[in-house]
Amino acid sequence: MTTLTFPLSRIEGHAQVEIEVQQGKVLSTRFKATELRGFDIFVQGVPAEQMPVIVPRICGVCSTAHHVAAVKTLEDAFGVTPPPLASRIRSLLLLGQLLQNQATSLFIFTMPDRVGAESLFEMDEIDQDHAVRFQISRNALKVRELGTDLITLAGGQFIHPVRAVVGGVNAGIPAERAAAMLKRLEEGLPLACELFDTYWELTQRMKDRIGSWGDDSPAYYITSTGRVKPDYNSHEIRVMAPSGECCEIFSPRSFREILEFSQSDYSYATKTSYKGGVIRANSLARANMTAHMGTKVANGYLHRLRIEFGTPAHPIMLFDLGRGIELVYAIERAMQILEQPLEGEDTEVAYTPHDGDGYGMVEAPRGPLIHHYVIEKNKIAKAEFIIPTVHNMRAIERALQVVAERYIQKDQVDLELERAVGRVVRAFDPCIACATH
Repeated sequence: MTTLTFPLSRIEGHAQVEIEVQQGKVLSTRFKATELRGFDIFVQGVPAEQMPVIVPRICGVCSTAHHVAAVKTLEDAFGVTPPPLASRIRSLLLLGQLLQNQATSLFIFTMPDRVGAESLFEMDEIDQDHAVRFQISRNALKVRELGTDLITLAGGQFIHPVRAVVGGVNAGIPAERAAAMLKRLEEGLPLACELFDTYWELTQRMKDRIGSWGDDSPAYYITSTGRVKPDYNSHEIRVMAPSGECCEIFSPRSFREILEFSQSDYSYATKTSYKGGVIRANSLARANMTAHMGTKVANGYLHRLRIEFGTPAHPIMLFDLGRGIELVYAIERAMQILEQPLEGEDTEVAYTPHDGDGYGMVEAPRGPLIHHYVIEKNKIAKAEFIIPTVHNMRAIERALQVVAERYIQKDQVDLELERAVGRVVRAFDPCIACATH
C-alpha cells in the first residue's frame, strides 16, 4: 500500500490530504487538520463577560463572527434582547466580514487555480497580457479593502472587532461616516461585478480544461440564513434534503439532538452528518436555500446560476460562484443598511449577569457558527465552539475520493492530481484555524 501526502496552501490554518492507494485502487482519502488550538480548554475559568474580546483570537479571518457569536451567547444566558439599531449594526458588521472573506477566498485563494498560477501575485507572469492580470490583482485587493473598512466602521477595528457588547453595541455610526462608506460601496459595486464576471469566465475555462465541475453527488445542505434577503445575524438553522425541500428547522440549543458528531483518529477536527448523510455548509448551501437575494444585481447572478446548473445545484466548483454572488450581495445589502439612520436611537440595554448556560449563533462565511457557554460564579465552566467547517469534513473527503479515482490508474498517477486536490479543498474554503476544538 502507498500513501500519497499533499500539504495544502491557500487555506486558513494547517492541513494536509492523505490518499491511500493499493495497486491503482484508492482505498481512502483523508483530510487531516494537523494543528490543535484548544480554545474550549483554555477559556475555562475566564470571566464570562471577557469572552467577546478573547474568542476573536481563534482566527484572524473569522474574528468578526466569533465576536458577535460570543456576545449573543452571553445575551442568551443573561436573558438580554438588544435594541433594533444594535441588531442592524451587527448585521452590517457581518456583511463586512462576508465581503472581506469572499474577496479573499475568490481572488487570493482560488483565482490562481483558474489560470494555473501558484498565487495571485504570479498571475501577471503567466499570461501574455500582463497588464490585464495585474489589473485583476489590484482590483481584487481594492474590493477586499472595502470589506475590511466596513468591518472597521461597524466593529470599531478590523482585526478582532470590539463594538458588539452584551446588550447591543457600544455606539451608533455617525451619518457622515456612513455616507462616506456608502459612496465607496457604490463606486466599488461595478468593480466587484467586473471581477466576478471575469472569475465566472475563468471558472468555465478551467472546467473546459479539466473536464469536470467536481463531485456532483447530492448532499444535505445547512444554513442559518433565511429564504429571502439573507441576514447573517441569524437565529435558527435550516436543513435542505438532497432533493431540494427543507426537512428540518432547529435552534442552536438543539444542535446535538439533530446533528451527529464523530471524532476521527487522524484529525483534530470533528465531523458532522445528518441522519447519516453527507452535509454541505458554506456558499453553495446558501445559494441552494435562498429563494431571493433581495438585491437586484446579486439576485440576477443567482438566477443565472440556477438557469445554468439547476436547483439544488451539487457540483463543488459552484461553491466559488456562490461566493461571488455573496460578494456582490454584501455590497448591495450593506448599501441598503447604510442608507438608514444608524444613530439617534438606543444602541444597548442594561443587563444583570448571572450563572446559567447560553447559546449564540451567526452565519459565518463558511456556514452556521454556534457558541455554547456554561457559566458558574460568573466564569466560563465549559465552552463549545461548533465551527462551520466541521459540517463539510465528510463532503471534502468524498470529493477527494472522486478526484483521486479520476487521476490514479493502476500503472500511473496523473500529475494533475496535486493541483486537483488543492482545488477540491479550496472549493469548500475550510477554516482549520477555527475547526480544531
